[in-house]
Amino acid sequence: MTAAARPTPPSQPTRVPAPPTPADAPTASALVDTMIMVKRQLVHGLRYPVFFYIVGMPLVLLLLFTYVFGGTLGRGIGGDSGDYLDYLLPGLLVLTLAGGMQLTALSVSQDMNEGIVSRFRSMPISRGSVLAGHVIGNGIQQFLAVIVVLLVGVALGFRPTATGIDYLALAGFVLVLLVALGWLAVAMGVQAKSVEAASNLPMIVVMFPFMGSGFVPTDSMPEWMQVFAEVQPFTPFIETVRGLLMGTEIGPDWWVSLLWCAGLAALGYVWARLKYEHRTAR
Repeated sequence: MTAAARPTPPSQPTRVPAPPTPADAPTASALVDTMIMVKRQLVHGLRYPVFFYIVGMPLVLLLLFTYVFGGTLGRGIGGDSGDYLDYLLPGLLVLTLAGGMQLTALSVSQDMNEGIVSRFRSMPISRGSVLAGHVIGNGIQQFLAVIVVLLVGVALGFRPTATGIDYLALAGFVLVLLVALGWLAVAMGVQAKSVEAASNLPMIVVMFPFMGSGFVPTDSMPEWMQVFAEVQPFTPFIETVRGLLMGTEIGPDWWVSLLWCAGLAALGYVWARLKYEHRTAR
């Protein structure tokens, strides 16, 4: 008589690993998510041609100050309208970057107030990729706007003395400046309660190039204004761009600019992430 077969124990169910949550998404996945968000911003840029708004104001100011005020302002710096164009254009390039902050703040505010961020939060994607996509995607459009303004300036008679290395250094500096101002604009967009408020907040920053060395030398200003113009960040930004393009003395402006960029980028990033987590957690 054969022994009864022992019953086989039930097999343990195979555990399926849970998909990674946004908080613990690996670095590679975060980079892919960021690139998807960058592509989204570029597609939006094609559908809604805000690029023309970014270059519109600097080009209008370029034509106005060159052909209307250029003769008088050129004599004020000891030259003519052509000399003033050489002085003006570096400031307009920085103004183009500052004006582009409105595009970033508006696009972030639209996402925050139209509910798409809540949908992104329910998906297994990196949370930081949503904000980084705005910085990079809008930054690409602003970089192209800087090139357009520079080329139009050359067509009008701007004659830089920069070498190939100077242009590479200028491109690198513009990218650093884009990251710093981009994160600051993202923070303003997250902070704003409405799209209208998001369009007004960056206007504070847009005024700084006018109150620096962008349009007139700081030593032509009243003494109290000179103090402000020298300590605010956009004067070293403009002088660094002017030095790279025109070969003027940069001095300590380049490292002061980098310190300002690091500080503004850190402030904008921390401000944006904290406010983003607070608003989307509600």
